[in-house]
Amino acid sequence: MYQKIISVVFATVVKRHFLKEKEMRQLLLELSQKLKVDAEQLLGAKPRIELAETQNIEIFIINGKPLFARFEGIFLPTLSSSEVFPVLPKVVVDMGAVPYICNGADLMAPGIVQIDGDFKTDNLVLVVDERHGKPLAIGAALLDSHVMRERKHGKVVKNIHYVGDRLWKMLKKIVASAFS
Repeated sequence: MYQKIISVVFATVVKRHFLKEKEMRQLLLELSQKLKVDAEQLLGAKPRIELAETQNIEIFIINGKPLFARFEGIFLPTLSSSEVFPVLPKVVVDMGAVPYICNGADLMAPGIVQIDGDFKTDNLVLVVDERHGKPLAIGAALLDSHVMRERKHGKVVKNIHYVGDRLWKMLKKIVASAFS
C-alpha cells in the first residue's frame, strides 16, 4: 500500500496555497485520526499550513517545513518531520545497513540493533542509524514489534520514504523555493 506513494511522485508542483481555517482544522483532525497523534498539540493550535500539489501527491508545509505527504488518502510523515519523530516508534540499524536503506532497500532483521516503542504490523516506524541517530527512512512494519524483536532473518520493515528518494528530492526543492 505505501510503496505506491514514492514510485509515483512527480517533481513538478502544480499548485501551492495556504489552507483556510476550516481546511486547517479538518486536516489536523484527519492527521490525529490517521497517525494516532494529537496533531494540535504536536503542531500548535493554529499552525500555518500551506499545500503544495503535484499531479498526484499533496505535500503539507506546516510552519515552513514540509512535514506530511498524502497520496490517495494515505498520510505519511516526511523525513523533514522532526516534530513527529518523537511519537513514532524507532528501529535503530547498524551502520552496515545504512547504504542499503538509503538506496531504497527494505530493512532486514540482521541489520537491527534496537527497537524503541511498540507497534503493530503496517504501523509507520522511523528508521535511524546507530551512530548518530539520524533519520534514514520512514517504513511500514511487516511484523508486530514483539515478533520483530525475536526475528533473526528476513524482511521486517518495508522502506517507503528514504533519504535520496524522489519525494525527499522534491521536498528539498520545495524548501529551497521558499527561500529564493
